[in-house]
Amino acid sequence: MKLIFMGTPDFAVQTLDALVDAGHEVVLVVTQPDKPKGRGKAVQYSAVKTAAFAHGLEVYQPKRIREPECIAYLRTFDADLMVVAAFGQILPKEILEMTAYGCITVHASLLPKYRGASPIQWAVINGDHTTGVTIQQMDIGIDTGEILAKTEVPLAPEETGGSLFEKLAQAGASLCVQTISHIQDGTVTRTRQDETQATHVGMIRKQMGDIDWSMPAVQIERLIRGLSPWPSAFTAIDGKTLKIWKAAVLPGGDHTQAGQILTADKRQLIVQTGEGRLSLQEVQLEGKKRMTADAFLRGFQIEAGKQLGK
Repeated sequence: MKLIFMGTPDFAVQTLDALVDAGHEVVLVVTQPDKPKGRGKAVQYSAVKTAAFAHGLEVYQPKRIREPECIAYLRTFDADLMVVAAFGQILPKEILEMTAYGCITVHASLLPKYRGASPIQWAVINGDHTTGVTIQQMDIGIDTGEILAKTEVPLAPEETGGSLFEKLAQAGASLCVQTISHIQDGTVTRTRQDETQATHVGMIRKQMGDIDWSMPAVQIERLIRGLSPWPSAFTAIDGKTLKIWKAAVLPGGDHTQAGQILTADKRQLIVQTGEGRLSLQEVQLEGKKRMTADAFLRGFQIEAGKQLGK
């Protein structure tokens, strides 16, 4: 099938690779404009742009895809179908209805649950045992289109946003190729979403990682995993930022102030929360490397009773 592919981050790369490997003719790859990154502000390609060049594909990077000249340019490729995976811009009706088979998207949740920009992180933060990928026919709403296919993916007990990202990217790539085959042979099924079951999630912001120690330990531990590797969960200690990469929930210890360090010996760093205790297992002090709690405690003097947070 003759395809236009739209995507930007790492999550979309596996789908692009799978489409090429399956023999589809990807006539154009559309991705977000290059952005400066790092201290030197060097321009960096998106993950999809890098992958597209590796396949020898043509790349298009519009600032606003809905501009008339952008829409006109897409028409010149006379594609059969558009495939979207985490592109990062809202598509207008003219693009959604441009090709014979419209636009389909790879969405990292079991729609209608977790419509919106960050379904992967929220599945971990909310403590879900199962999530998955949905291939949907795009319409003018945000993730409101007809469901073409779904596949479930279980979450491991220590699942992070990063590890789940990889699982869902792989599952989505495979499911997308299968779904296009069903579109081609006319066997695809279309199911309307149940609006009464719809939930929405917004974008993940850096400030979400600032730990509220009055929350239960279980919720804080999930937040730590869900926001790993970005933007990461963090707290303050002696005026410096302390990122927390891994923690374990411990029962008891509910008689002191939330955020207070209960134990800081050579082996463990335990903090009181609003409900239960949290053993901090991997941390990173501002300006330092990520390390285990015991390595951190050998180089940083902490006494029990110290308060974490601003």
